[in-house]
Amino acid sequence: MSPTLVVILIVVVLLVIAAIVFGVRASRRKQLQNKFGPEYDRVVGDSDSRAAGERELVERQKRVAQFELKALSAESKARYSVAWEEVQIDFVDSPAEAVSTADELVTRLIAERGYPVGDYDDQLANLSVQHATTLEHYRDAHAISERSKTGEIETEDLRQALVHYRALFADLLGENPVRSEGAVAPDSEPKVPSPKINDHDTDVAGSRPDATSR
Repeated sequence: MSPTLVVILIVVVLLVIAAIVFGVRASRRKQLQNKFGPEYDRVVGDSDSRAAGERELVERQKRVAQFELKALSAESKARYSVAWEEVQIDFVDSPAEAVSTADELVTRLIAERGYPVGDYDDQLANLSVQHATTLEHYRDAHAISERSKTGEIETEDLRQALVHYRALFADLLGENPVRSEGAVAPDSEPKVPSPKINDHDTDVAGSRPDATSR
């Protein structure tokens, strides 16, 4: 075999290997983008490079795979649904307290599903693996909840916080947390001078709803 032919074969082999590596990386990137959605862009944007961001997302998947995540029993779902309805009703008279209760309720639900709780940033990272579509709701709700502690916040902001909490709550619960009875009517004005909690029944796991619903 002539030296020229050997060189050509080596070049061809290297090109094939490069194509395979490129294909594997492109496939993994596509999988990560599909799984994490907007969280993919956020993590990559906050990282030193795309490769570093993708490594972070892969590490999240590996870490969460070690958790003993579990589905809720029918009894637990019913209990959480009742608790959420009470939060909605309490919002009419005590918006700030209701939002605080919603935050505590979401945290309890996160723990019962098997996720570690404690550090907020760690919670976000862990939840992003299975609940990326509603993660931004959690960020928005948490930010409003933190601002409410200073007392300088509008009732409409608190209403939006409850909307956002509900989105993640429903995603974790696996169903709409508000039943057809016992909740504040979304299409009528409350009898007290307080903003109503409206909702357009949407699939909270895949969109950002405007308010709580029954």
